[in-house]
Amino acid sequence: MKILVNEGITQEGVVILEDKGFEVLITKVAQEQLENFINENSVDAILIKNRTQIQQELIDACPSLKLIASGSISMDNVDVQYAIDNGIQVVNSQEGSANAIAELIFAHLSGMVRNLHLSNREMPLEGDMNFKGLQKLYRGIELKGKTLGLIGINPTSIATAKIAIGLGMKVLITDPEETEASVELEFFDGQTIQFELNAIPFDEVISESDFISVHLYNRDFKLGESEFDKMKDGVGIVNCVQGGLVDEVALVKAMEKGPIRYAALDSFENEPNPEIQLLMNPNLSLSPKISNATNEAQERVSIELANQISTLLS
Repeated sequence: MKILVNEGITQEGVVILEDKGFEVLITKVAQEQLENFINENSVDAILIKNRTQIQQELIDACPSLKLIASGSISMDNVDVQYAIDNGIQVVNSQEGSANAIAELIFAHLSGMVRNLHLSNREMPLEGDMNFKGLQKLYRGIELKGKTLGLIGINPTSIATAKIAIGLGMKVLITDPEETEASVELEFFDGQTIQFELNAIPFDEVISESDFISVHLYNRDFKLGESEFDKMKDGVGIVNCVQGGLVDEVALVKAMEKGPIRYAALDSFENEPNPEIQLLMNPNLSLSPKISNATNEAQERVSIELANQISTLLS
């Protein structure tokens, strides 16, 4: 069987597939050439990330396809249900990126509460003339003892909960379907501690949390004005999972008038061209969709996907 790796797999993932007898085609095929390439090479499976579009038209035009594998947790670029309805298996990485995403969430949180996103802008301009003034201006708060609300129970929220608990935060979690989350903290010496988090109603999470991180992969969900009105004054919002989970216009308004004090975005409603009012807002902590962009995450994702592909197609 032939597997087209169109976007990102490490050598270890390639070795796993080749050892199982698959022919791996490591070729970056442009979107407009993808149909012809798949058909001309009788490709059985394709491995992508978030740039390659696999929608109904391409699925209909490529009868040899048996499996679509995505290295991205969000699969907005794939017509998943149509593929499944037409007998094509669809898999993605659930575990491989979780820690990388969680660490980026806390990079944003830690930076925001200590005003690093602001002082990094001002130090080059005023650091030599107004050093003490900036010291007073950028006094922050600590995360320890604060409450983190997690919306959605899945590997990324569980990985985020681990870091939060390690920092001494209280963790609240909610999910439309799941009722509990098991969180195991692993330490350098091999010791582990298990925590069981029971899901509570959504309104309780958003009204009681000091910081809220969104982890649902559901385009029907969106944090907006009505949810912001129920939140604590001075709350912080983070979305490092999927664009469209936060109403960005309402977010900016809530930062200007309350109750939101902090906001961080790694995913946006309009990707890859975020709205200019977001990019020019100095109070936002922003990153260009790098939540899973670590060497370690890419290695784990590659191995996870290679093993899934070899199991399903062997």
